[in-house]
Amino acid sequence: MTSGVTIGQAAAFVGVTVKTVRHYHQQGLVDEPQRDSSGYRRYGSTELLRLVQVRTLAAAGVPLAGIGPLLDADADRFADSLTVVARQLTERIADLTARLATLHRLAEGDRALLPERACTILDRMAGLGFGPDYVAAQREALVLARVLVPDGFDGFLTQLEHRMDDPEAVDLAKRGQEAETWDPDDPRIEELATAMADHFLANPELLGDPTSRRAWTKAPIQYRLINDHRGDQAPVSARLTALTEARLRSAGIPLPRR
Repeated sequence: MTSGVTIGQAAAFVGVTVKTVRHYHQQGLVDEPQRDSSGYRRYGSTELLRLVQVRTLAAAGVPLAGIGPLLDADADRFADSLTVVARQLTERIADLTARLATLHRLAEGDRALLPERACTILDRMAGLGFGPDYVAAQREALVLARVLVPDGFDGFLTQLEHRMDDPEAVDLAKRGQEAETWDPDDPRIEELATAMADHFLANPELLGDPTSRRAWTKAPIQYRLINDHRGDQAPVSARLTALTEARLRSAGIPLPRR
């Protein structure tokens, strides 16, 4: 009577595929049994036990390269090796959890690319009545600023916080948003630019701290990229910004050249 089972039966008993069993053989994790008189390899209890052990460790996250030495180790080394594997799995779980959190935040757009402080500012803008297009444009500008001018990013956030705390600055910004409905040559744009520049000059904290301004002044190309973002979609805002900056430069405020 022929003893043992075929590779297909062995794979089914253990809960893996035939391809997996053959891969275990190729990796030297399970010895191939001898062929019987009919030319078939027959798997006995020893091979089946080894297959179960290998499959269990692999399913637990142990790399295949480490399974052989682990199974051949004594009890103390086996326990130590499992401790190492457990730590590696814990680190992987933490990494995957962080990635999952990022995916969840990506559902809210570019917020995954910004720190919580910046997200709070964006929420405040929406709460103050700024429209979704305006907030979206500010969000994109913040993402670009964080990457392109990292040394000036925190100062820029402080500047925005001061502006959100200033009712007149908020009102001027809303008027700037409304100005998008005006003709690009409307004389009110220059009047609004003058009002903005005058208010900023009267309240220097709205212009940012000197350290942050220096960081931006040293990055004129990056500044231009951020300032010109969406410029084709908001030509009045682009002109309003340029006019306001020109007045601030005339007053001695160091700003990058566009």
